[in-house]
Amino acid sequence: MQRVVSEEILDSPSCPPAEAQKSLRDLNRINRWFGGVATTLSLIEDVAAATGQKHFSLLEVAAGFGEVPRAAAQQLASQGITIEITDLDRVPSHLQSGHRALVADALALPFGDGSYDLVSSNLFAHHLQPDELMRFANEALRVSRCAVLINDLIRHPLHLALVYAGFPLMRSYVSRRDGVASVRRAYVPEEMEKMLASDSSRVVISRHYLFRMGVIVWKRAAKRETGRPELARTA
Repeated sequence: MQRVVSEEILDSPSCPPAEAQKSLRDLNRINRWFGGVATTLSLIEDVAAATGQKHFSLLEVAAGFGEVPRAAAQQLASQGITIEITDLDRVPSHLQSGHRALVADALALPFGDGSYDLVSSNLFAHHLQPDELMRFANEALRVSRCAVLINDLIRHPLHLALVYAGFPLMRSYVSRRDGVASVRRAYVPEEMEKMLASDSSRVVISRHYLFRMGVIVWKRAAKRETGRPELARTA
């Protein structure tokens, strides 16, 4: 199955605000039911096991409602692992009121080196062309102290068929249209590994429930800075 790139409606400035909100709620359900939360949970557990850390500051890029890291954090609390989450998205209306959040470009993160333990993204990598994905990974590695976590789809014909079968679960036409586009433009693990491999990092890729891919890009010479940026909460 060849990768095919087409615009996703939710990314477009012309997406009706009401439909955008419905689509983001659809994404929340999809992440809870079909492996999104479980994949991020597994990635953070792997980092915690490897580092021995019990507290992480985490920047969630292209966060939308920011539900995935928060749902994972609720489950991690039972293991004594705590997560301090900051959401980042380029669309102000996608961010949830009351969350620690800011509006910014994922390819030019407005933070100093080593500002967060982890930089994470969910269903974002497939939106990027290979050169953009490598640029994002470099920016995220710069901002992270420990690792970059990428939670995304795996391109596969059966996955595409499952999206079509799941149309009745999606309340927004944006979700149905974008769901098909997302699978078609998603990467496979071999492509992801080839793009992200570098001398300054180590890439570990795992497969998860229902065509999810989990990627940990480990920073080889991680700095253990303690300073954290101060950000206003969204209104």
